[in-house]
Amino acid sequence: MSPHAIRLTSPLSDNCVAQLRAGAEVRITGTLYVARDAAHERLVAALDAGQPIPFDPVGQMIYYMGPSPPRPGYPIGSAGPTTSYRMDPYTETLLRAGIKGLIGKGERGEDVKRALQAHRAVYLIAVGGAGALIAQSIRQAEVIAYPELGPEAIRRLQVTDFPAIVGCDIYGTDIYQIGRTPYRQVDLVKGRRKLC
Repeated sequence: MSPHAIRLTSPLSDNCVAQLRAGAEVRITGTLYVARDAAHERLVAALDAGQPIPFDPVGQMIYYMGPSPPRPGYPIGSAGPTTSYRMDPYTETLLRAGIKGLIGKGERGEDVKRALQAHRAVYLIAVGGAGALIAQSIRQAEVIAYPELGPEAIRRLQVTDFPAIVGCDIYGTDIYQIGRTPYRQVDLVKGRRKLC
């Protein structure tokens, strides 16, 4: 583990979230909830109807994960992130309910970034293609809701030193935008900024 990594304990507090900045390396210990497209649709439908959802969302973190079956003696197989933007339409409703952290891969839309600021939550990036490595941080995994969805069922994970990077913080900073800055040039003829 990098000596510069910030240790987080989930569920997250507002104070903890306020200290996180885009680009920071983190290691998460505690509880993560796994939910993808189909589960998000059900969660948001329940919240919109004023019904309870299968877990208390306050302070919790949702991991957009594509699980694979575990080998004997292991809690889970490969546990890599799935693309986050598919969850964008559902995100603000879940943040309003109290979710404080989202984990996936890839960029988020402008509406999501504004919602993260408004509801004081963060988006974290897990490394795509590193599902076997990420699985080493998962100590327990259990389906807690919607088992009929198979791999898209909601799971509760217990993790230790789960690796991630802060992608978007509550201050409006986006690591994907920061990462492009060194590669931009000014087109002096037309006065436009362009990527190399």
